[in-house]
Amino acid sequence: MPIIPEQISAHILIWATALFILKQLIADFILQTAWMAKGKERQTGWVAPLAAHVGIHALCTLAICLFLLPHLAWLALADFLVHAAIDRSKSLLQAKFKFTPDQSGYWWMLGLDQTLHHATHLAFAVAIAAASVAG
Repeated sequence: MPIIPEQISAHILIWATALFILKQLIADFILQTAWMAKGKERQTGWVAPLAAHVGIHALCTLAICLFLLPHLAWLALADFLVHAAIDRSKSLLQAKFKFTPDQSGYWWMLGLDQTLHHATHLAFAVAIAAASVAG
């Protein structure tokens, strides 16, 4: 388990958390096009739409890191990889079980997807807040 210092910057933690919540809204809902949303769900031809979608997330994470703590800019790459894994896994499970919006399983998957993204962002926010006092 990673070690979190006894004292971290509450100021940075709050800002990072708020920015990542806003980032999730903007990148996952406002900037995601129909081409990305539908394309990343396909069984073939999904790589480009998924890469474009997670690329937007990575760029937003990069902006947050550059604003708060530039030496953690590498979190953008971590976000790219983690977000891609979460979204692709969701797509594969939805295809396997043939979930549609009129089934509760579809909404459970959406909720799990969003929860995993927010948990990732919380981990990033804690890392940024911890690193801000470490060095």
